[in-house]
Amino acid sequence: MPHLLDHHDIRSRARAAFIGLAVGDALGAPVEFMTAGEIRSKHGVLREIVGGGWLQLKPGQVTDDTEMSLCVARAIVAAGGWSLRGIAEEFAGWLRTKPVDVGDTCRRGIRNFMLKGILETPFNQWDAGNGAAMRMLPAALYTLGDDDLLQRCALEQARITHNHPLSDATCITLGRIVHLALQGASKNRLRREADLLVATHPTFSFTPYRGLATGYVADTVQTVFHHFFQGRSFEECLVGTVNQGGDADTTGAICGMIAGAYYGMEGIPQRWLKRMVRRTMDETAEVSQRIIELSPALRK
Repeated sequence: MPHLLDHHDIRSRARAAFIGLAVGDALGAPVEFMTAGEIRSKHGVLREIVGGGWLQLKPGQVTDDTEMSLCVARAIVAAGGWSLRGIAEEFAGWLRTKPVDVGDTCRRGIRNFMLKGILETPFNQWDAGNGAAMRMLPAALYTLGDDDLLQRCALEQARITHNHPLSDATCITLGRIVHLALQGASKNRLRREADLLVATHPTFSFTPYRGLATGYVADTVQTVFHHFFQGRSFEECLVGTVNQGGDADTTGAICGMIAGAYYGMEGIPQRWLKRMVRRTMDETAEVSQRIIELSPALRK
């Protein structure tokens, strides 16, 4: 790792990570809950942002993955720092808008905050879903340069809705991988971080890849890691990921966040950017810059 971090490069990669998350969400959402076989018979290989799907989205429209990430981001920007209550209040405000898509575990956690002011949902053995991992990016951007801060913020934001060791471990690992990618680390270095997660929790093992892409956090991580480490471009990583189907908006969002940080803005296909809802693109670009400026790495 170079000692002198290129702040301009980090800012650009932060922007690409947030935009990549939104692009992956919009690419995958139309094939959410489809099997790989169903996607093949309908699309061949899905390579374009088409809209539709079970949510009947407009092309370029995003779902809860990007929306909840933006909630976390808005709370950080508004507070000029970390505000767990601010994040929970953003989630509550978002839920009141009756969003097109919200996971059951997320809904339950947010409702508990709204009704009882609870900021940490109790442990639940069934809460090993991917709903906390999918919104990790703002916490990763905010904590760049401080691993202890990353661990604290990752778990705090996660446990508003998800309190499970596999969800916790995923959030921290994704944060560390994003940190490395923002600083220009190699794929081999990122792979070592993924392998550490597998060594601690073998249920995340993705070689050989089993082809499952459900909302269970281990399946999500296996799909993202398999396609990210096999892919040779942002497009290849994302196309491989979403064509597995299943929870394709979330696997797409998480892969887009990592691949965006790794490949940078120039890696994201222009034709995909053109299909995106402009308001989403503008806000993701803006909040990514506001948050990365607050990080220990850029404040030093």
